[in-house]
Amino acid sequence: MQGRILVVDDEKLIRWNIIEKLNQMGFITEEAGNVAEAKQIVHKKMLDLAIVDLRLPDGEGMDILKEISIKQPGVPAIMITAYSSVSNAVEAMKNGAFDYISKPFEIDELMLRIQRAIEQSHLRNSIQVGLQQSKRIFNLSHIIGKSPKIQEVKQILKRVAESPSTTILLLGESGTGKDIAGRVIHYESERAIYPFMNITCTALPENLLESELFGYEQGSFTGADHLKKGLFELANYGTVFMDEIGDTPLSVQSKILRVLEEKAFKRIGGTADIYVDVRVIVATNKDLEEMVRAGTFREDLYYRLNVVPIVLPPLRERCEDIPLLAEHFLNLFNKEFRRNRKGFSDEAMSKLLSYHWPGNVRELRNVIERAVLLGKDEIIQGDEIILGRVSFGGVRTMNNEFVLLPPSGCSLDDVEKSLIRQALERTNWNLTRAGALLNITRDQVRYKAEKYGLKPENNK
Repeated sequence: MQGRILVVDDEKLIRWNIIEKLNQMGFITEEAGNVAEAKQIVHKKMLDLAIVDLRLPDGEGMDILKEISIKQPGVPAIMITAYSSVSNAVEAMKNGAFDYISKPFEIDELMLRIQRAIEQSHLRNSIQVGLQQSKRIFNLSHIIGKSPKIQEVKQILKRVAESPSTTILLLGESGTGKDIAGRVIHYESERAIYPFMNITCTALPENLLESELFGYEQGSFTGADHLKKGLFELANYGTVFMDEIGDTPLSVQSKILRVLEEKAFKRIGGTADIYVDVRVIVATNKDLEEMVRAGTFREDLYYRLNVVPIVLPPLRERCEDIPLLAEHFLNLFNKEFRRNRKGFSDEAMSKLLSYHWPGNVRELRNVIERAVLLGKDEIIQGDEIILGRVSFGGVRTMNNEFVLLPPSGCSLDDVEKSLIRQALERTNWNLTRAGALLNITRDQVRYKAEKYGLKPENNK
């Protein structure tokens, strides 16, 4: 079964031919010989497609199209008529028709159009479902906390999302939730129906970063065997989120500035300007003013970005939110790991509240994830809250010696490769969770895995 299709035609033989073919293809069919019968079906049955004759004994096929648009919006329709004209086609399209075919027609040609209409309808529905899911996940309620500082941030995010502002700067330490804030701005805005494209500027070398952002023309460099659109072009009318903007090379900064000021850019190897309407959200954990003074960040770009700065507070400055966040992550990982941990002991909560959280919310999430996954009792105990960093010997340390150098020394690349591989193996090659373990982004994990040639089949 591929869906339910309504066939409306006053000629019984035509209806029968269409329905026979549709049934052979696995569709469920409904049939009507006039407007009244068709409207009854529209009111009673959920449809995936309608095939409607333009002229019917008791009215026009357009009346059925209008009824479908009211009762079942989004359902495509194909018009069939012996009275083909441009005006009829235009009117049909205005009333929601997906396609238009004239009698006499080949049944196979009609079936191809039906398949195309069904496929596009399913794709559109999938996009709508995905959009609704994203809106449920990335809304203001997803930013957990009742402290004055986080409430102020949520109010600013709401105002910015509803505003026409196209340039937004998110500031804050690593792990404070800048990526979530960026998504919230997008999905709380009118741009939510358009793409959200994100990139981490530290994840890619300079040449790859430029091609990802701006795209390239075919033949513009060795290996450019096809035209590639960049993120700014793909995100037209939507949002581009650039994390770690402070690590962007100066040569790329000048091109970003042009996008912000002129809404235009050229693909690598291109000569024509491409104009876009995008909201650009950038994030950094660095002091851009200091970078401007040091000459590593363009002053003009800094002032262009600093129109609407939003500072995400570190977790240590909103300790009253820790119990809410801990409970949120407890419920999240209970569901993910099918556990039934029911809360925290007084000792466990005391440890959470007294810790300084240099990794902020991301570090808290990782601590709770470990406690939920490895603990046994219903209540998380104090000894299950493991804080600080771990050395290669498995010993937690609160000092600055994160990695203990072997007496004989080691290769830095080998250390990084080993850590990336371990994180991927521990998370069953889930890039997002592996990145969380290493306090880096999903894009960075993907880039480093490719850099070191790490693949699941090579790690058995």
